[in-house]
Amino acid sequence: MSYRKLGRNSGARKALFRSLLGAFFKYGRIETTEARAKELRKFAEKVVTLAKNGDLSARRQAINLVADVGVVHKIFEELPEKYKERAGGYTRILKLAPRRGDAAPMVLIELV
Repeated sequence: MSYRKLGRNSGARKALFRSLLGAFFKYGRIETTEARAKELRKFAEKVVTLAKNGDLSARRQAINLVADVGVVHKIFEELPEKYKERAGGYTRILKLAPRRGDAAPMVLIELV
């Protein structure tokens, strides 16, 4: 399996994505770097698919990925109705201007 390491060890990378997923589903969109957004998309699509499944096992897997129980409750209440007809592609990445400090390519990732 190939994935971006983002200059972090596995624990820091897992913590980064848990916090990014929590913020992403809490607000519906976040601004981050392009590399982070492309990796975050994989996790976000998986969480929405779990929410569409909707059983207890799926909820526990989502809690393991997102780490904020309140946000997971919101995901399982709102998203299955919103995406019941859609087979995939729940996120959109829009390019923004580069970050001022280090010219890193910035994007806006949002729920479709």
